[in-house]
Amino acid sequence: MKRNLFPIVLIFCLFVSFFSCSNKSNKRPRKPVSSISIKPAKQLYTSGDKVTLEIKTKLRDGELKSVKVYYEGDLLKESTDLDFEITGVELNQVGNSSFKVDAEKTDGLKNSRTKTINVISDIAPKQLTYQVIEKYPHLKTSYTQGLEYYNGYLYEGTGETGHSKLMKIDIKTGKPLQSFDMNDKYFGEGITILNGKIYQLTYRAKKGFIYDLETFAVIDSFTYKSEQGWGLTNDGTNLIMSDGTNVLTWLNPDDFSIVKTVQVANNRGNMNVLNELEYIDGIIYANIYTTNHIVKIDVKTGKVLEEINLEGLIDMYHQPNDRIDVLNGIAYDAKNDRMFVTGKLWPMLFEVKFIEQ
Repeated sequence: MKRNLFPIVLIFCLFVSFFSCSNKSNKRPRKPVSSISIKPAKQLYTSGDKVTLEIKTKLRDGELKSVKVYYEGDLLKESTDLDFEITGVELNQVGNSSFKVDAEKTDGLKNSRTKTINVISDIAPKQLTYQVIEKYPHLKTSYTQGLEYYNGYLYEGTGETGHSKLMKIDIKTGKPLQSFDMNDKYFGEGITILNGKIYQLTYRAKKGFIYDLETFAVIDSFTYKSEQGWGLTNDGTNLIMSDGTNVLTWLNPDDFSIVKTVQVANNRGNMNVLNELEYIDGIIYANIYTTNHIVKIDVKTGKVLEEINLEGLIDMYHQPNDRIDVLNGIAYDAKNDRMFVTGKLWPMLFEVKFIEQ
């Protein structure tokens, strides 16, 4: 008996057509995908180098609306082309610099790609040493984390959990004239004085404290985004903090919002573990943690201008069994042009002059 195949064929065609339409309707639009190539390709770039950016964008569907290219947040170019080049881009920021591409389709779907490069300074820092002008006693129990000269006195913030203090010090005797013990749960860090207030960071609590300059009474506290607090200084308007990296962060003292950040590098690479800080006329002097070195930093560019070697400074002034740590503490007397340095658990504070080797 001969079968009529027409109904079967018809059902099969309808079945295929249904699922074909269904699959088409379920197919989601795809995001654009961009890539960034930098020419010439290097492991390290130098500030002032000029590079070419090669941008390529792939579309799986839809139409391109725009491609925007940024260098450290600043727009370099906006285009409607899938592929294009940007020539003559000057690398003017040291540290880890980033290029970003934002690609968007006409349906609103967008995607971003970022490429980070390392840019070193084009300046070879001057190599300096030191001359001791005068020396003063310093509390051997002070794990110095912050040091500042103000109106004839030294103000010192110390660390170590359970031993952190804020002190006003008589320079000649090294004795505290005033002292405040921090809560035992805090590890004190850098300090600075601005507008009649003392600001002090803590190590890992992401919290700082504000004290009355005269009474040391706690006025307020504040928080900051950095994972750690290290050194602290000010430029007369904003607070400037270090966090153990190569980044310096400017904070508004009213609401503690970030005003700007500057990365620090020399002609060899990033200058990491920036510690205690001192701002002097557009320059920041910074201790480098675990070393007896200080660097002089241009605050506008982040470039290291000088590297000061203070090795041997404390060697003849402590007993063999003394518990001493590295150099940490810079204070400047602007009126008399005096620079003071000390270290963690050092028995001496030194007035020094930085000189060429």
